[in-house]
Amino acid sequence: MIEAEHYLSVPARSDIINLFPDFKSTGADVGTIKHDLGSVIMLRNLGIDAPSPVTLYYNFPHPEGKPPFEVQKETVELLTENKRAYVLSGMGVGKSVCMLWAFDALKRLKQANKMLIVAPLSTLKFTWLREAFDFVPHLKCEVVYGTRAKRLEALARDADIYIINHDGVGTIYEELTKRPDIDVLCLDELAVYRNATDRSKLMKKLADTRERVYGLTGAPTPHAPTDVYGQAKIVTPHTVPMRFGRFREQLMYKVTAFKWVPRPDANEQAYKVLQPSVRFALEDVTELPQYISRRIDVDMGARQKTIYEEMRKHCFGMVNGQAITAANAGAALNKLLQISLGYVYDNKGTVVQLDNDARLQALMDILAAKQGKVIVFSAFKHALAGLEAAMKKGGYDVVSVSGDTSAGKRGEIFHAFQNTPQYEIINAHPQVMAHGLTLTAADTIVWFGPITSLEIYDQANARIRRVGQTRKQQYIHLQSTAAEKRIYSLLINSQNMQTELLDMFRE
Repeated sequence: MIEAEHYLSVPARSDIINLFPDFKSTGADVGTIKHDLGSVIMLRNLGIDAPSPVTLYYNFPHPEGKPPFEVQKETVELLTENKRAYVLSGMGVGKSVCMLWAFDALKRLKQANKMLIVAPLSTLKFTWLREAFDFVPHLKCEVVYGTRAKRLEALARDADIYIINHDGVGTIYEELTKRPDIDVLCLDELAVYRNATDRSKLMKKLADTRERVYGLTGAPTPHAPTDVYGQAKIVTPHTVPMRFGRFREQLMYKVTAFKWVPRPDANEQAYKVLQPSVRFALEDVTELPQYISRRIDVDMGARQKTIYEEMRKHCFGMVNGQAITAANAGAALNKLLQISLGYVYDNKGTVVQLDNDARLQALMDILAAKQGKVIVFSAFKHALAGLEAAMKKGGYDVVSVSGDTSAGKRGEIFHAFQNTPQYEIINAHPQVMAHGLTLTAADTIVWFGPITSLEIYDQANARIRRVGQTRKQQYIHLQSTAAEKRIYSLLINSQNMQTELLDMFRE
């Protein structure tokens, strides 16, 4: 157990004997000292590669079948041995679980008391709360969300971990400053603080009052190498100059009055200020298969829920009062899926966007963590325009492809995506990309919603799983409703949708 006293054998050197009052000689040339975090850090400063007590003695609690990866153990080691640090690993490596384990280990060692996790809204319940329940169920968590009154109620309840969204911090900032018992601050998707906004300034003030501050992001430079400046000012202010202008001159050079371009070593210099850190990619996780399928739960908006429930009741009436055929079951199911995505047609044939903010935000969070190119699939052509607008608003170089895109134009797009830096994201209907294409420039596919054809689903996924792919791939599925979850289960398990359609519709 990590809480128990452990001892480490060390050389009987004069500097070690003088530094460690608990040194006990066990022979002419050796002795023992307590094996704790402090002793390890001191020994390493003396040039002795002492093993981490956390790696050796912490039990890494986990659900059956989900033991820690080696890279996760290294990440937890970094977090426990440094009071301020960065986890710059890519999506899918398990940054959030590492932070939970690290806090649990620190708490058991009486090096930490309570933690505040500041994260994207879409991840509060479906990522952080769920993973805390799965991996550290003995720790009590509170999600601090809702009206100001509800946030204060949640903050007032005793917990080990408080989870709040980025913009929520400003709502109860004064109350947070009065909680010195919250001594660990975890900033998930740290890159949201890259600009000098009021949100960033508040977070810097809060971080300056906490002993332990950790930044998590897989993409610290989403737009420019200088994006790291605001992040470092919060987590490790001693690693960057006092003024942004000086830092910019170190990484960029001015070509016109309003244009700066990166110096050849700009990215390398940017990562140097985000230290100490770990930075692992999926390829570094040898325990994982070559491709990974994940499902992410997202909430529907209030209007979405109301419309979905009305449609569900209509479908229930069909089951009870009409003969159900594959045709009318499929039409009704498609309507439910459209509502889940948040884009529907009104009576005039106009596309109406529902309050699907949570699903769009989940997509933005995925894109913010990307390290390669991405393909986003939606089974409904009328949703593509809304998705493209949202991604372009987020600053991404995205292009849409549907049945309306000419063959010649598609060829130009696919060539540029695969062979040039142009286009970070293809936003497409899966049917137009179901055969023959090689798009291994992407390592991630996001299904904004499911499709009801197993053949198209498999073929669309195969675009990035082809000869020439050198990285592990991720297939991420966004879901809100029972219908979506059931369809994804059938697709992922390679079950023919059409043979299951009527039974699924009745359920």
